[in-house]
Amino acid sequence: MTIPTHQDFAATHLVGGQDRVQRLGYGAMQLAGPGVIGLPEDVTGAIKILRQAVDRGVRFFDTANAYGPRTVNQLIGRALSPFADDVIIGNKVGAWRGPSGEWLTDSRPETVRTQVEDALLDLRTESSGLTYLRLWGDSQAPGNAPAENVPLEESLGALIELREEGKIRHIGLSGASPEMLERAQRMTTIAAVQNRFNLIDRSGIEVLAACEHDGIAFVPYLLPPRHRRPRRTRGAHAASTATRHSHVHSRSGLAASALTRDHPDPRHQIVRAPVRQRPRDGDRSTPHRQRDPSADRGRGRGFRDTEHHVDADGRRPDTSPAHIRLSWQQRTYPNAVSLRGIDRF
Repeated sequence: MTIPTHQDFAATHLVGGQDRVQRLGYGAMQLAGPGVIGLPEDVTGAIKILRQAVDRGVRFFDTANAYGPRTVNQLIGRALSPFADDVIIGNKVGAWRGPSGEWLTDSRPETVRTQVEDALLDLRTESSGLTYLRLWGDSQAPGNAPAENVPLEESLGALIELREEGKIRHIGLSGASPEMLERAQRMTTIAAVQNRFNLIDRSGIEVLAACEHDGIAFVPYLLPPRHRRPRRTRGAHAASTATRHSHVHSRSGLAASALTRDHPDPRHQIVRAPVRQRPRDGDRSTPHRQRDPSADRGRGRGFRDTEHHVDADGRRPDTSPAHIRLSWQQRTYPNAVSLRGIDRF
């Protein structure tokens, strides 16, 4: 398998084999209030952001009944309804929020149907372009599994019935394990899967590979910093690092050793970048970033000339970690539909 090049890079994906969307969408989770509860302080600004996204070419939006709950869907409805024919709103059902704001999974068929109806009301539309069934196959916390052991077939059956009624166009899964995806595909066509997957946590590789093989859109998500766990102290972090990394890979049955130089798919190989060396004693009069690249050329080290690090105005390009993450997803995985969640343009 080869890594996609600039020539074969595709900027769009055909969702469900029918609707073509840009492979960079907007994640609307951050439009809710603090803790993804309630409305934001600036409702007018949130509506403006959504409209600006469409003006700038965004045609794929990600949301969920549990965001708010319901308030983000209501903002999208106020901002964008009636939706243009080429706009797809991917909404997740089967999850809710507890009394303290905790994330809960409730995939009972009656809950699924009620949440689809609520979403149509909030989004001010008669049909959902894409509805995901939220599962627990990629959850970091076993407690996120539903209190009732509801068979996937029953929950998914409710979405299939709603599609037959014309209330859903495409069906997707969110938080699916490989086994869950396989079971769902026996029942119906799955248009998209949204799972946790990023540069650090690649436990979703098996599901991503299955989606790529079957032409299913894979929508990787990464929780924004303010919704992640609080930072640990240095000592606590060091003590838990090995256990945490082992847990990340064991959840999907993918051993950590699979993500190495020897992985059969070069996209999943981890190659250590060369470590920048401090200047030698004789070079300390020269700024570290402006050393002559020829000084280390013979050893394969050295730095690019500083003119390559600045733009025409002499400033460093604004390359954030988010830009790097999105570029990696878009260039490496041709079926990835990446999300950018921002609260301002």
